[in-house]
Amino acid sequence: MLTEDYFEARELSADIARAVGSPRFYIERRAEIDRSLALFAGAPLVERALRLAEGYGDCLGHGQVHTRKVAIDTGALVLIERAGDPDLPRLVLLAHLAGLLHDIRRSEKDHARRGAEEAARILEAFPLSPGEGRAISQAIGNHEAFQAYATLNDPQAELLSNALYDADKFRWGPDNFTETVWAMVVPRRIPLPVLLAHFLPGLEGIRKIRETFRTPTGRQYGPDFIDRGLEIGLRLHEALMQKFGDAAGGARQPAGPEEKKA
Repeated sequence: MLTEDYFEARELSADIARAVGSPRFYIERRAEIDRSLALFAGAPLVERALRLAEGYGDCLGHGQVHTRKVAIDTGALVLIERAGDPDLPRLVLLAHLAGLLHDIRRSEKDHARRGAEEAARILEAFPLSPGEGRAISQAIGNHEAFQAYATLNDPQAELLSNALYDADKFRWGPDNFTETVWAMVVPRRIPLPVLLAHFLPGLEGIRKIRETFRTPTGRQYGPDFIDRGLEIGLRLHEALMQKFGDAAGGARQPAGPEEKKA
């Protein structure tokens, strides 16, 4: 019965997401996203980082699907912000590596700092300059939500850091309800009434992300991601409450959408 409930809820969330529509970023910036994807596909260092990241497993919805999306969107943000830069392909590569490695310590407390330390160790074996490896690890260290972050003196490192943060927080939009929340609750076999008991407070956490985007492009498109995600969440909550609301009143186990920091 629990599996059937999850399947029905996930299908419902997908239907609502289609009705709400795709974020404007994926429509208006299709050219940069496609170029980022083309640079990502088949790049030897990207393939190497993918294999390494796979070894760390999928931590409650922050596995390969998540990291690939973050990597490609980070690359697209770099392409937009630094259009015409002769070093652009190299900077996009760094963006892809940062995206793929940013959650390798996702299951641990203070995962951004721990991930940065682990990434720095991993990247010592990559054909990168010390500055490039440092920029990637600094970006990873700066990506956690609602935490103080270091301002970087190097413009490229600062862009890489801000683009990684923004691409990661794009996932707090529609993806949160079509992918992440189900990857969090299904393996833990958390009943839907328990999820519903913590759903609206979880939406408040998502709403707070809206004003935290860091790049000019992120500030332009990030709120649209969040607004669409919130609309999906509200519609989904209403629909699920109609079916499971009577059982939700006594539930007390935390499992709201994006309760864990990203």
